[in-house]
Amino acid sequence: MSGLRSDRNGAAALVFHALVVAFILAPLVVVVLVSFSDKEFISMPFEGASLRWYWAILSAPELVDAFWLSVVLAFTAATMASTVAIPAAIAIARYRFVGRDGLMAFLMSPLMIPHVVLGVAFLRFFSVMGLTGSFFALALVHALIVVPYSLRLTLAAVTGLEQDAEHAARSLGASRFTAFRRILLPLILPGVAGGWVLSFIQSFDEVTMTIFVATPGTMTLPVALYHRIADLTDPVTTSVSTVMIVGTMLLMFALDRIVGLDKVLTGKK
Repeated sequence: MSGLRSDRNGAAALVFHALVVAFILAPLVVVVLVSFSDKEFISMPFEGASLRWYWAILSAPELVDAFWLSVVLAFTAATMASTVAIPAAIAIARYRFVGRDGLMAFLMSPLMIPHVVLGVAFLRFFSVMGLTGSFFALALVHALIVVPYSLRLTLAAVTGLEQDAEHAARSLGASRFTAFRRILLPLILPGVAGGWVLSFIQSFDEVTMTIFVATPGTMTLPVALYHRIADLTDPVTTSVSTVMIVGTMLLMFALDRIVGLDKVLTGKK
């Protein structure tokens, strides 16, 4: 009787899981299908398949420029976030000091503040400081909102890590920096790399806050797509989205084969 009950529960859970996955993937499937439309506007169904909207991407230099800006911006923001997260994670995991919990809450606070609020606040701040439209200001804002992603995985890698190897290196004459570079950093590298990847993805995909602080000269790809949808109804946006979906899938597959997604996304050592 218990075995039958277990089988029934397993089948129900499998069906529920399949429905949830189908619900999540359905919008992506629709976007991919519409990108092959032969019509001048977004519609389903369509009469014939065509690659014209993929070729049209090359005829939209604003989207190409926005893509490369998003890549550079995400790379810069993820690197800046990791630079902050590594020493912060080491300090929080290994030391007890006044304000430790406050520091942790401060670094994690961008997850709790709506991005609309952050966008309005930084728009006002940069206007007063005369930094509106600068790449540095945009990179600083993106680094701020992705720090929590880098910190959580780096902190998971540092927590519980034994210090015997570092103490041995210090006893043999190595400096603190050398012990960190040669001993500690390789041990926590999966967590650092995972945090960097998640920070890169989050920065690349950020649109809500970026709309407020971006200018025509610093327009990222998500913002460019948002403005294009507001002005036009051609399927170029769906073709760009399909390229991003396929690129993300290939990147995840490569990471899984080379490193392992469990190590990249969880910081597992």
